[in-house]
Amino acid sequence: MPSALLVVRHGQSVWNAAGRWQGCSDPALSDLGRSQAADAVAHLAGLGIDGVAASDLARARDTAGAIAEGLALKPPYLDPDLREYDVGDWEGLTRPEIEAGWPDQLAAWREGRLLATPGGETRAHFVARAIAGLARVARHPDLGETVVVVSHGGLIRAVEQVTGAERSLVVENLAGRWFTVDAGGRLLPGDLVNLGDPAHRTASPSL
Repeated sequence: MPSALLVVRHGQSVWNAAGRWQGCSDPALSDLGRSQAADAVAHLAGLGIDGVAASDLARARDTAGAIAEGLALKPPYLDPDLREYDVGDWEGLTRPEIEAGWPDQLAAWREGRLLATPGGETRAHFVARAIAGLARVARHPDLGETVVVVSHGGLIRAVEQVTGAERSLVVENLAGRWFTVDAGGRLLPGDLVNLGDPAHRTASPSL
């Protein structure tokens, strides 16, 4: 069983660059996103990473693939439950487009007063599948003790909340958090990480 999971957001996608909400839609990495994934390898080398897992969406899958290849590890284990929050009718739209089409609902959703976005999944379902996906990673027999998990900003923030960590306001591309796994399989939050920022890289999965 892995003793530590480094859960990070994927590299920049073409929709990130355009300011479009992605959810479970599947835009590709941008040129910058591919460069970010390649750059992350140098900062992960020497941390004793044993395996890589990821959401099956292209922006996470391809980021994870670059990391696994750069660290000479097996191809990533993919799990669809590690996908971003399904935001339904808002996918592919910019913030101004959402605010124009659904007045006041974006603020209500961000404040937790809206249980689901229009046509999207509920918060409870999202959190349950995120935890289930990470639990499968933690139980995976072939991933080793220290695993990089490439997922999405919404998932990282949700897992921070349910594990008692201070919830990040924004999760930048290739940023995230260490989580340790106790003997009972529970996730315990550790240090914040930003592989693109030298001041916030971390050399160990410390609590």
